[in-house]
Amino acid sequence: MSIVEAPTATGNVLVVDDNARARQSIVDVLEMLGHRGSACSGGHEALQRMDAGEFDAVVTDLQMPGMDGLELVQQIRRRDAHIPIVMVTAHGSVSTAVEAMRFGAADYLEKPLNADRLEAVINRVLENAASGDRATVTAPDDDSEVAMIGDSRAMEIVRQRIAQVAPTDETVLIIGESGVGKELVARTIHQWSRRAGRALISLNCPVLSAHLMESELFGHTRGAFTSADSSRVGRFELAEQGTILLDEISEIDLSLQAKLLRVLQERCYERVGSSETVDADVRVLATTNRDLPGEVSAGRFRRDLYYRLAVVPIELPPLRQRRDDIPLLVNHFLQQTAVRLERPMCDVQPAALDLLVRHDWPGNVRELENIVTRSCVLATDGQVTANALSAWLHGEASEEASDSVEAPVGVKLDEMERRLISATLEHYDGHREKTAAALGISPRTLSNKLRSYGLAPRAKTFARAI
Repeated sequence: MSIVEAPTATGNVLVVDDNARARQSIVDVLEMLGHRGSACSGGHEALQRMDAGEFDAVVTDLQMPGMDGLELVQQIRRRDAHIPIVMVTAHGSVSTAVEAMRFGAADYLEKPLNADRLEAVINRVLENAASGDRATVTAPDDDSEVAMIGDSRAMEIVRQRIAQVAPTDETVLIIGESGVGKELVARTIHQWSRRAGRALISLNCPVLSAHLMESELFGHTRGAFTSADSSRVGRFELAEQGTILLDEISEIDLSLQAKLLRVLQERCYERVGSSETVDADVRVLATTNRDLPGEVSAGRFRRDLYYRLAVVPIELPPLRQRRDDIPLLVNHFLQQTAVRLERPMCDVQPAALDLLVRHDWPGNVRELENIVTRSCVLATDGQVTANALSAWLHGEASEEASDSVEAPVGVKLDEMERRLISATLEHYDGHREKTAAALGISPRTLSNKLRSYGLAPRAKTFARAI
């Protein structure tokens, strides 16, 4: 190619390779593509760089002395569950690269590297990360705890159902409103299953078109379609002997539902562009926030697929239907936030707790966690008051509440968010990892928000010949 146009999604990419010439070549190509490139010579140095700064993606060689690429992928995943990782492997080591993808790598590149292929892969993983799609789900130690918190009868039923179904290989359909913790329940089922030692692979169904969805699920061969310049492993193959989570499955196109049904019935599939049948030893979990029987009646979802998915349904109640659990959840989030902020745990005044219990929580547990985190970040004296909460819960603030959030009544939500992010970033002296942790978001999300609010410089754009 002659002229390289800036990609739609730019990022700061860390390149890890013990060969100085090889890593500099990758950095040069990345910068020509409009990204920022940083290089280091090994796994231990890469982890130090990640602890000290913020990156949007990592490109690492597989074969390195000391800590190899496979171990580095696992170490990165313990620090950041969502940052895209691309593995670079010599021809003939593709099986090891696929194993790395099961541990959390988003894709792999074969040597000798091709600039067009590097561009395609980096742009795709950055755009997928920005849209919320993740190739591999990793479960922090406290995820299952959050999913299980609650003394209500509704949560007792959920816990019993999870305990019953987790040791089996049955398909589970997890039903509930956005923010109730469907993905956390899926992780818990995987953690408690006989497949826990293998990967849990996730696909966020709403973010992909029907054409891309088929390729993501089943993989494709080289030349299967116009942009298929190499073969690609699908997520069913990545999840082999593990678990696949189809998030918001109601959004899958009708034409693809038939192919998914075949996998559930016959446990096999074909890659796009191939007639070779591949066996699938994969457990399927699915989530939905829609009324699937209603979608079936409306002709938007296959009845036979619904029955295959709902072998064991688990319905999660919205938070407003289990208000007695709110104090337990608040205490849990207070403890988490105190650890992230490295300060004593905040105290929620009785009137504030009463306000939290009475709120309807349209965003459910996720909204509650965000409110608790925000309250602790902005609490100057370690006290969470009802006046401070009312600004966010009801859109009405007293003078005290306005002072607490440093914004007058009527300030738009995006401006409130910008001020909160800016104040937290300043509190941690610009340290993005600590800021993201304190806000309860990923470093990638923080980076996107900083760029959108003009709080961080954008990557420089290059336009010159390769």
